[in-house]
Amino acid sequence: MGTLTRMRRAVAALTPQEALLMRIARLSLALLTIAALGSPAPAEDIPKYKWVPSTAYVIPKYTATEGEGYFSIIEGHNKRLYIGTHANAVNSWLVEFDPATEKMDVVVDTHKAIGKDLKGFGSQAKIHTRNNVGASGKIYFGTKQGYPDPAKEKREDYPGGYSFAYDPATKKTEVFPIAVPHHGINSITPDEKRGIFYVSTCSDGRPGPGENSIFLKYDLKSGKYQELIDTRHIYGFIVIDYKGRAYHPMLGGDIVRYDPATDKLERLKQTIDGKPPTPESHLADPGNGHPINWDMSPDGKTLFSQPMASNNLYTYDLTQEGDTLHGKSLGDLIPGATATDCRAFCVGPSGTAWAAVTETKHGISFLHLVSYRPGDKAPRDLGPVSITNPDYTDFVDKDGKPLPFHGGVHKMPDGTSTSKYVILGVCEAKDGSVYILMLHPYSVLKVAAPDLKGLLTQAAR
Repeated sequence: MGTLTRMRRAVAALTPQEALLMRIARLSLALLTIAALGSPAPAEDIPKYKWVPSTAYVIPKYTATEGEGYFSIIEGHNKRLYIGTHANAVNSWLVEFDPATEKMDVVVDTHKAIGKDLKGFGSQAKIHTRNNVGASGKIYFGTKQGYPDPAKEKREDYPGGYSFAYDPATKKTEVFPIAVPHHGINSITPDEKRGIFYVSTCSDGRPGPGENSIFLKYDLKSGKYQELIDTRHIYGFIVIDYKGRAYHPMLGGDIVRYDPATDKLERLKQTIDGKPPTPESHLADPGNGHPINWDMSPDGKTLFSQPMASNNLYTYDLTQEGDTLHGKSLGDLIPGATATDCRAFCVGPSGTAWAAVTETKHGISFLHLVSYRPGDKAPRDLGPVSITNPDYTDFVDKDGKPLPFHGGVHKMPDGTSTSKYVILGVCEAKDGSVYILMLHPYSVLKVAAPDLKGLLTQAAR
């Protein structure tokens, strides 16, 4: 059964409030939204863009059976990328991509790692976490539930998500216990210096306002979890500052900060430019909350925040004292855009913040690459991203029929190829290249460092 069929059945069984949460948070419904936009504008109405060139590489297709994936991409210390996949009702895998050889290898089969091969809603169907790298070079990631068939499955059929640490040097995988029964793992951030890592869970049950999202600490020595607080915030990311304090968003706009040195949890207020966050910012949505991209500067002193449906970037100085984080707006990601969706955000090793933003315009979804470097007056929209090798994989079968879940490449009237659907992940490599995760088929787009250097130089003029 395909993704869209499953989602239609699931939506029919939901309350209006639950359906709203699903529309906001679930990737597959983004495809429905795009499909409903209607026919693209005539060629003469579409402006000529200065494209950001990229090279596409397909991720092993059996690891993403419906062409989908999430935030899960990070560069390891060995200059290889580590990408999480999603095969609903089947399994999930961690894939290693070596840009030097352009080779993809599956390095972790999550069901083999945990010693259980449950199918259906009991499967570890998604690596949904933003992968993170420990000081040792180990790649930390977690698994999450997929989509149940409401006709024959219940939420309790999912046992719970696992946390993992894959060591590229030894090729061994550590498996950590289920954090909360029946909850998936949505975020994982290691602090190996202190012998711990943090996770954020996702109940995904949709009962009433918000959902259960437990913020926990795991002690690598004792092998035990410590529950810190139920944040009830959907899809929250965990970051660690220069003092080793861990942060997680709370439903309603507060921010919790945990200090492992004192075992103390603080609940902080926030302001933006001296005022409470506005409803348009989506930084403090009540009730259902809103997905917010978070990442930390390399020195651990600046927190970057980018709400999914907000065409804006925010920062907080973490050296400030007091019970309120005073943040500021850096400005629009795409000036003049009226419909944007950003689920791909990171701060790279260079200190540059990157957002891969989907802008809906002229009946087409354009992937824009946006950068912000400390000292810039505002974020810089470098332009929409093109695919320079649109025949990078097979899109039809031997009889010439289109393969299912392979409709993610769109050809513009001028012949330029670009991605068609919402973008989910972005990562800056140490050499300055930027990698973006694309849907249908699940693929990596590489924007090479030399091309970016030229674009950034032009944007600075």
